[in-house]
Amino acid sequence: MQARPPDILIAVPAWRRLVPRAEALVRRVCAAAGSAGTVSIVLADDRAVRRLNARHRGRNAPTNVLSFPSLGGGDVILALGVVRREAEAAGRRPRHHLVHLVVHGLLHLAGHDHHHPGAARRMEMAEARILRRLGLPNPWRAA
Repeated sequence: MQARPPDILIAVPAWRRLVPRAEALVRRVCAAAGSAGTVSIVLADDRAVRRLNARHRGRNAPTNVLSFPSLGGGDVILALGVVRREAEAAGRRPRHHLVHLVVHGLLHLAGHDHHHPGAARRMEMAEARILRRLGLPNPWRAA
């Protein structure tokens, strides 16, 4: 499948304050991850992600990233507040955490999951490889 640039929607302007030049960063991540097909990345707020999570997963709470695969691509939606809080709690730069979660979402679109230990380990290794390509630290290793 021919790779094409992702569609990026910054639905919440605060993303630009948290991660300057977020659009360029997300494009670079998609290229490094080898995303194919029609991919949309939506940088949303906790409220929007909570609604989607409730509707599609039966969980009435925001989560960091949701992925919705479709034929030939899919959508990845991230929640600003959750991403910010998780980055702060882990002592990571919000930019690095955003990159990790975009990679995570893209891997879900490509068919990866983490519901079983073996699959989770393979997904973590794939994330670490892509992050290394981007010059970022492995989030699964202690600093």
